[in-house]
Amino acid sequence: MPESSAAAPAPKSAPSDSTVLYAEKLWPNFWIWLVSAGLSSAGILMLAPISIWAGITAAIVLFVVISVLLVLSTPSITVTKTTLKVGRATIERGFLGKATAFRGKEATAERGTRLNGLAFLCIRGWVDPVVRIEIEDPSDRTPYWLTSTRHPEQLLAALNS
Repeated sequence: MPESSAAAPAPKSAPSDSTVLYAEKLWPNFWIWLVSAGLSSAGILMLAPISIWAGITAAIVLFVVISVLLVLSTPSITVTKTTLKVGRATIERGFLGKATAFRGKEATAERGTRLNGLAFLCIRGWVDPVVRIEIEDPSDRTPYWLTSTRHPEQLLAALNS
């Protein structure tokens, strides 16, 4: 009787350095899109005396332009085993220190009265919570990164893993 050759289970590989531990896009809230539509309607008001169709066309063009700018300027936060990327900036995780989350009045104070002028900022007014990530690179004058996030606890968990 021939032996059946069962395939040996593949060994579990350790996550690679590029494995994403956390990812988030800071998309604009619904009310930002409403404000964009309201601003776009100004095209109708400006051009309606000339032609209602010119006003409608201007409003549509303005809304498309504003929408494209909002989408293109939407930053992302990505944490891998070796790097943290916030917006266009990237730093190795070996240079990161303590990370702290803030909500409500504390988040407002972090973005305002407690803000260090040398800090790296990636904040969005439509996202209340922020996370402050200390930088421990002696050659970097930046004391910390401050970023908006909708899920501060998840970001902290990824940074502390």
